[in-house]
Amino acid sequence: MDNISPVIIALAEDNAINRNTFLQKTNQLQGYKLAFVAKNGNECLEELKGLPLHLLPHIIFMDIEMPELDGIQTISLAKGLYPQIHFIVLTVFDDDEKIFDAIKAGASGYLLKHENAAALQDAMDNILKYQGAPMSPAIARKALQLLSRSHSSAEIKTETNLPPAVTEREKEILQQMVNGWDAKRIASALNLSVLTVRKHIANIYEKLHVNSKAQVISLAHKNNWV
Repeated sequence: MDNISPVIIALAEDNAINRNTFLQKTNQLQGYKLAFVAKNGNECLEELKGLPLHLLPHIIFMDIEMPELDGIQTISLAKGLYPQIHFIVLTVFDDDEKIFDAIKAGASGYLLKHENAAALQDAMDNILKYQGAPMSPAIARKALQLLSRSHSSAEIKTETNLPPAVTEREKEILQQMVNGWDAKRIASALNLSVLTVRKHIANIYEKLHVNSKAQVISLAHKNNWV
């Protein structure tokens, strides 16, 4: 990044104490601008939806365990819509499955929450200047162990689950949307009214934080939902 334009960052974290601690750390850094602080994944995606492209964050720090929509699901959805944004997971967990799922979802880095301001800055520089993948040492050790085990064991599933708010009926309709069907054809196949199908489609858009059928299809293919 150049010395004139600030690096735009954001945070998604449900714990108020952790939010305040993060802000105290980033306030010590020069050349960074905070775009927003979100309390969960849905709120993060809504904040992104309302920003013009030139004001989108370069990096979003993401908690994993959040209500409504967790960090891994949020990263997966956001990377499909905003591939230019980098995500750094901030967590107290060095859990194997969460590390792997976060990397699969598109996380660029993985840090423990106790890291200081200098470590946060080093991680951002690593990503933006060197296209690196910063990890806390404890996380890096876990990741290497995980890669070693996965290399010698059965193939690990790669799909990312749909957000839990998406109902079974909406999943059916999503499948048909990806097949290229319009609302009228879906209604006929599922024995529903066109109005009902359009309502379900509107709900899908809202739950996935998208504005178009093309975005829905892109996310579905990226995450192997269908």
